[in-house]
Amino acid sequence: MPSSTPSATNPATSTKPATRPSSERPKTLSSPVRQKSTPASSRPQTTAACSAPILNYETIENKIRKNIQRSWRDILKLCQEKDVSKLGEIPVSDFLDIAEKFHLGLSKEETSQITTKYDFKKNGKFAFYDFFQSCVLLLKPQKSSLLQRVIIQKPQKPMSPGPQSMSFYSAMLRIQPQILHCWRPMKRTFKSYDESHTGLLNVADFRQILHEYKIKLSEEELFNILEYYDKTLSSKISYNDFLRAFLQ
Repeated sequence: MPSSTPSATNPATSTKPATRPSSERPKTLSSPVRQKSTPASSRPQTTAACSAPILNYETIENKIRKNIQRSWRDILKLCQEKDVSKLGEIPVSDFLDIAEKFHLGLSKEETSQITTKYDFKKNGKFAFYDFFQSCVLLLKPQKSSLLQRVIIQKPQKPMSPGPQSMSFYSAMLRIQPQILHCWRPMKRTFKSYDESHTGLLNVADFRQILHEYKIKLSEEELFNILEYYDKTLSSKISYNDFLRAFLQ
């Protein structure tokens, strides 16, 4: 007689798939959400894009150079008076007052650029000696053409200049027209005296060549020039550095 008790189902023959625990279910990769690209016009602009354009310093300094020749002594004197600490720098506000007083003819943007350039320490001070070296006597290295770099070779080791004085600037500006008239033959004469090809001359030869070209200097003027170009008191003068100061 058949039993009424249902027989146990064989798991091997069961057609119903076994349910996996949730921890064992394979993780499906979520479909990437496509992000809309932000148009360039709607992106926020950076600070750099809004900054003021950098002007050409050389153009500004050439403009100053034309306007400062007649009044540079008075400007330098005022700068020295305001330089209480004797560090060769004055507050930018003081220089702006001086520039306005002597009508240097700079726009607001040009004034901002030139004061920023000569605020080397970023402390609101204007390095007026460096300014005079570049704008009055070209004692700072200038960008030049290939031809000029060949004519007046730049020194392998930058010169460490000595002190500047009113007598030094006055002498250099006074002899500038004569030097510009005869600098090529003068350079050849300098080189002929420089038998060791070092680019240096002793003080006696340097003085003799100036005399040959009718460049007259007082004892005080010569002393101040030598003090500037021979800071280490080596009794040697770099004639290329000397000539380069007069050439644009």
